[in-house]
Amino acid sequence: MRFSLPTLAASLIASVFIAAPASAEQVGEIGVDWLGNDIIIEAVRDPKVEGVTCHVTYFDRGVIDRLQKGNWFEDPSNSSISCRQTGPIVVGDIDLGEDGEEVFKQRQSLIWKSVVVKRIYDEKNDTLIYLSHARQVQDGSAKMAISTVPLYAQEAVWTEEK
Repeated sequence: MRFSLPTLAASLIASVFIAAPASAEQVGEIGVDWLGNDIIIEAVRDPKVEGVTCHVTYFDRGVIDRLQKGNWFEDPSNSSISCRQTGPIVVGDIDLGEDGEEVFKQRQSLIWKSVVVKRIYDEKNDTLIYLSHARQVQDGSAKMAISTVPLYAQEAVWTEEK
């Protein structure tokens, strides 16, 4: 089977945009200036922990800002996160290691940068920790935000053994 160069390029570009998880729902958009820059607020439900929702915010550059700065394919890696219990908590088969696991990823550039949310379980304090940070191929960013959901005194149900 042969593909033309435009078909291959279109497939590559589509795969870059399709690779991002689709588990976030935009719940707010705040305009911050006349250049069309916005702060986007998304609700992200933890796919393995029912009853926990994280709200993640990030910056979305407008067309005028992109024209002025010349960097078309990249947004800042600043983000913020807040996670809360939004229903009965049912903890599925989560990674209990200290590296945790990725819950959500949102691209901030065409290829090189994304904002990631990881979940880590703090067994000693019976708490779920959600960390939002930038992931870059090089020049890693120290920009991060953290939120916790304590399970202590909650009627959390574990589907797998802790």
